[in-house]
Amino acid sequence: MLRFGHSLDTLVRRAEKMMVVRKADLRAGDWVVVKTFNSVYRMRVEGDDFYQVTGGWFDQNGQTPERLKIVGCTWGGSIVKIDIIAARGLCLEFSNRVVTSPVQKIWRISVAQQN
Repeated sequence: MLRFGHSLDTLVRRAEKMMVVRKADLRAGDWVVVKTFNSVYRMRVEGDDFYQVTGGWFDQNGQTPERLKIVGCTWGGSIVKIDIIAARGLCLEFSNRVVTSPVQKIWRISVAQQN
């Protein structure tokens, strides 16, 4: 049993019904802006699974912009859904081990929308 007594299967099924941004749906130049409980993060897709990230922890620690990978989203523990970069209610995990507070809002801005 996991958090709140739910099984892993139950958590995965719930995650599939959440508002999410999937890595496979993003293209180089797209932006994803995420408002968490504590911060706002701005992530620009660079390609090859790398993102340019600003905001939140990175700004607070003078490490902005930071070029890194996004591991995926977590419920706050060691289980990570690796095919998404943002999901409402889940925490975003970066490759430098920074884990955000739960995501509240997500905005996706495609390259086509930027012109």
